[in-house]
Amino acid sequence: MSAPGAIQSLAFVCPRYAAGGTVGGAETLLRELARRAARAGRRVAFLTTCAKSHFTWANEIEPGARRDGDLEVRYFPVDADRDAERFLRIQGEIDRRAGVSRADEEAWIANSVNSRALCDHLRERGGDYDRIVLGPYLFGVTWRAAQIHPSKSFLVPCLHDEPFAYLSIMTDLFRAVHGCLFNSEPERDLAARLYGAGGARGLVVGMGLDPFEADPSAYAARRGLAAPYVAYAGRRESAKGTPLLVDYLDAFRARTGRDIRLVVTGSGPIDARPFVIDEGFVSEADKHAIMAGARAFVHPSVMESFGIVLLESFLAGTPGLVHAGGAVLRWQCERSGAGLWFRHYPDFEELLVRLLDDDALRASLGARGRDYVRREYAWDAVERRFFQALEEESPKDEG
Repeated sequence: MSAPGAIQSLAFVCPRYAAGGTVGGAETLLRELARRAARAGRRVAFLTTCAKSHFTWANEIEPGARRDGDLEVRYFPVDADRDAERFLRIQGEIDRRAGVSRADEEAWIANSVNSRALCDHLRERGGDYDRIVLGPYLFGVTWRAAQIHPSKSFLVPCLHDEPFAYLSIMTDLFRAVHGCLFNSEPERDLAARLYGAGGARGLVVGMGLDPFEADPSAYAARRGLAAPYVAYAGRRESAKGTPLLVDYLDAFRARTGRDIRLVVTGSGPIDARPFVIDEGFVSEADKHAIMAGARAFVHPSVMESFGIVLLESFLAGTPGLVHAGGAVLRWQCERSGAGLWFRHYPDFEELLVRLLDDDALRASLGARGRDYVRREYAWDAVERRFFQALEEESPKDEG
């Protein structure tokens, strides 16, 4: 095994990989860490499944190895014998906090997305890798792969305060791996609360973001939009708080008489009310232009481990307005001094009025946010934390 400071070979394990695109915050994080490790001169293999859809987990990509820039990506088929009906039944019970047995927990993870072929590769070729970086925590392929070489496995959990985090099998996972690479201090605190000190081993690393320039007038000019707007980016679903956001904006417009719009990008259904402008999937440049022109970036989710789009809005010079129940997003706003948070509708109305009317406040929040992300999430800083976490203590060789 390599000595600390001499890590040369890494395997990353993630349920999905999208060449030339992103498929979610956790997958983006794993892919970008892998790319940066490869560019830093490490040998990197990204091990993933042949699935594209996180709804069907159908094998849509041809198995085998191919290059994506600096990365070698190895695709392995998803097991064909998973009992999706049983998985969904148990998942519904977990989600309702109905209380399930250990046997049901094990059946749920066994019928999650799994790949025997990927795990066989780790068993046969695990000695080729100095460290194995896995995530996110919620999937069978992550859970099973972590059991193969636990003493040199590092989990990127992307942990949320959700029913699945309370399963006893997750305690086993967090305590089995050598350590975790957390995205934020609140995420690490949650792991400590749920799994004890052994489950919170590791460092806060996060993800790097590249600075960009965006014209704050470009989107409105192209759209012919005269009214001010707030923005949201990402998945549109109840877990992200988007129905609440639409309801709050509707109430705000009715109560204040202000013609404010909501511009949303990303995927999933959104209530098509007259004030909602749904742009769907857009380029990174267009997304950044939308953020830069918004009066605020509103992120009502309470289930985040990092908050990539919030930090991108900070880079665009736009303040955040987040739900106070979202510990991570509130932490990012408090730590940066670049955002405000609401507990309920009266807070939301008061704070949005301030952000609409107080240009000096918006400019101050925006400047702090840009400086914060450039300081804390520059890739050089993230890489230092990442390799410090992997090299801090040499894992023991397995017998």
